[in-house]
Amino acid sequence: MKKIIAIDGPAASGKGTLSRNLARELNFAHMDTGALYRAVAFEVLEQDKEPSVEDNALDGCKALQVNLHSANPLSNPDLRTEIIGEAASKVASIQSVRDFLTDMQRDFANNPKDGLDGVILDGRDIGTVICPDAPLKLYITAKCEIRAARRMKELQLKGESVTYEAVLEDMRARDARDSGRKVAPLRPAKDATIIDSSDLSEAQMLENALTYAKKAFG
Repeated sequence: MKKIIAIDGPAASGKGTLSRNLARELNFAHMDTGALYRAVAFEVLEQDKEPSVEDNALDGCKALQVNLHSANPLSNPDLRTEIIGEAASKVASIQSVRDFLTDMQRDFANNPKDGLDGVILDGRDIGTVICPDAPLKLYITAKCEIRAARRMKELQLKGESVTYEAVLEDMRARDARDSGRKVAPLRPAKDATIIDSSDLSEAQMLENALTYAKKAFG
């Protein structure tokens, strides 16, 4: 059995932190698939183009594919800005972009690096589209107000001037766009375990996830 963990959830739900902690604990490879879409959006905006235009977004995919062979564009801290996040949500609604990046994600899931015991992918459609046969699927969520507060703190620590009201409005708009899109809408897989992180610490989240992982993989 392939050891694949699919972790989905909305922005600032805690899925990224959990995925990194869980990967370290289990000796699994980890891919933040949202970073792929952010990297595509970054490439498009670098060319001063509109990310919602399909041809522009596909050009961004091709540029990302080239850069992946020579560097690690997914670690670029500029990907974490609100501007890139909004643009990433736009490119993610384009089917041809999702098809392009789906191949990248499935290749990662099916070919873990030597010395690693499995893989974890986190995103918004891992359990429903990318790895529907993953033995363990987790859906991480939290109250929108709490997620907005988390994101505001994160942005302020980076020196960005933001207000809670603006971040909350953007969060609600992004949730509506991600959940309402026709292409791979954000939703938990039918067999996913849902974890509400609203009142849980990082340590509690990790403890819960490890319990589910031990049940899934022994």
